[in-house]
Amino acid sequence: MSPKSRLYTLVKAWKNKPFHEVRDACGDPWLGLSSQALEEHQSWSKRQAISHEPIFNRKGTKLTGSLFRPLLVASDMQLLRLFMEGLDTVSYWYRSGRFIPGILPMPTHALASSSYVDAMSELILNSRLPVGLVAIGIQSVPDSATVDACKEGLLRLRRLGVLLHFLNFCGSAEELHWITDMQLEGVHIDMSTLREHNLASDALSQLRQSPYSPTQIYAAKIGLVQDLKNASTLIADHAYGGLMMAPVSRHQMLQINDSRIAKAIFSLHPHQHPNQNGDK
Repeated sequence: MSPKSRLYTLVKAWKNKPFHEVRDACGDPWLGLSSQALEEHQSWSKRQAISHEPIFNRKGTKLTGSLFRPLLVASDMQLLRLFMEGLDTVSYWYRSGRFIPGILPMPTHALASSSYVDAMSELILNSRLPVGLVAIGIQSVPDSATVDACKEGLLRLRRLGVLLHFLNFCGSAEELHWITDMQLEGVHIDMSTLREHNLASDALSQLRQSPYSPTQIYAAKIGLVQDLKNASTLIADHAYGGLMMAPVSRHQMLQINDSRIAKAIFSLHPHQHPNQNGDK
């Protein structure tokens, strides 16, 4: 083996290594850090391990995106740092040759703040990502006091090529008005809630009122086979949850083999086969 090919093999092996926390010879985390910095470092390590929830098409034959979970429970002090981490992950996939859109959840009070929107805009511009790879997940409908400011913030982000998704859709008239008014690109329906309360059919028909509508339906939190059946009934465009695949690290996302995922999902339905309708 020539020195050049040996170097290539070493570099490739290093790139494919999963993330490991830095430790000293005694096995303790890296010394010299304050307790607060150490706690933050350990928190970052855990997020790297299980931060990204894969999203597939309804049949599970194609990876279509990822939900960055840490932003769902982030404090106001963590929002921008975690937002930057989410963008960095999408850039990492893009540089690795995978076009995996990332959905970054943000609370409405941050989207209504010009300071937060300014910072997010700068981070998005600096990432230099193609249009369509970054989506903002709106976690709730803004209240009457912040609705105008929130709309302005979202429109500013949309001008940068950011897609807009609404998370945790329950089918209320207020949510429908907000979705149609903003012409959101994605609506996420909690399938665990749908098991207990049937979503009104007119709510879904309004979401799909035009075949040219940009809105796509995401079946979220799929945990039972019944949820998969409900997602088929809803004719959802995308699906994700524990039954599809548990959250993974950003490196593991690159290793997902779509055909193997399809076989795993369709193994739940003995009467079906991944090769139906031309799927492989």
